[in-house]
Amino acid sequence: MPHLSPHSLEAWLLLVKTPQLGPVGIRHLLEQLGNPEQIITASTSTLRELKVPNASMLWLKKARVSNIKYELDWCKQEHHHVVSIFDDAYPLLLRELNDAPTLLFVKGNIDLLSLPQLAIVGSRNPTNIGKQVAFEFSRYLSQCGLVISSGLAQGIDGQSHKGALSNGKTIAVCATGLDRVYPAKHHQLAQQIAQQGALVSEFLPGTELHKAFFPRRNRLISGLSIGTLVVEASVRSGSLITAQYALEQGREVFAIPGSIHNPMAKGCHKLIKQGAKLVEKADDILEELQSHLQNLKHALNFSQDTKISLIQKTDVSKLDNDYQDLLEVISYNPISIDELIGNSSFKADQISSMLLILELEGFVSNAGSGRYTRT
Repeated sequence: MPHLSPHSLEAWLLLVKTPQLGPVGIRHLLEQLGNPEQIITASTSTLRELKVPNASMLWLKKARVSNIKYELDWCKQEHHHVVSIFDDAYPLLLRELNDAPTLLFVKGNIDLLSLPQLAIVGSRNPTNIGKQVAFEFSRYLSQCGLVISSGLAQGIDGQSHKGALSNGKTIAVCATGLDRVYPAKHHQLAQQIAQQGALVSEFLPGTELHKAFFPRRNRLISGLSIGTLVVEASVRSGSLITAQYALEQGREVFAIPGSIHNPMAKGCHKLIKQGAKLVEKADDILEELQSHLQNLKHALNFSQDTKISLIQKTDVSKLDNDYQDLLEVISYNPISIDELIGNSSFKADQISSMLLILELEGFVSNAGSGRYTRT
């Protein structure tokens, strides 16, 4: 149900639906007139004095509750929430943005908005290793106490959501109204996120996809988060737009390096050259964020006892047999993947995947040049 008071929900929806009056324009009017009811009932001369566009004035004078019946019906459904920029439930980090959304529409667990979030983004067409990295980093970091935010897109976004759902919580920021799912193939994933996490959008229910909405969604992904991790991205990827927003918003940016021959690594390499923090393992992110958390707690709307912590290393005996077998052939001297293939019964793709998990769990370390050592 809406977090807004019942008498004001209609006014908020009418205001947000006003044409040619975006978040910046609405914020200006709220600063001048106080609340949505006063904006809607303001005289034409007052609105003209405040330089409200003609199309906006025409809507405000003629708009009726009947114009927002569909939106009202959606907002009043169970587990559907509407949060205004004035509400305590509105994320404080997001409120810092000059173009912060006037309303947030939420389907699922609204309390997640108040917890520390890390955005994980990347290519819609990643490599298999990129998919595995996104899944495992997300799984590990969510278990450590971070809510993983992403954009519900194919590729890295989807894998990040799935990894978080396997061990923790996730938020999907959408580029449509929450009565729509894009891409359609993620309909089941969106349902799972709504049940175990939260779907978030600044767009009114009923809003169809438009390519101009992706950058707006991206600024929310970074704006909600204390940091953004880019897993794989080309130099023209939308993920770099998200990273750029994060930099402009004063948030941390992390990037995972890759092969110089992988076009999906070039965007990450570009970010690292520009000052993004190079990440080799998930703990690199946690260690970096730990130094900021105490300073952030006064700005973030989460409990003082909320903790983000490094997971204690799992006992070797608790690993699956295959992982124990692979560890047996990894020494404390660097060994290449080719040598591991020759010394074990596993194929190259199996070894690459298993090494990633063993590295995340702290059992092996990347020694560079495709070689690994036991830790």
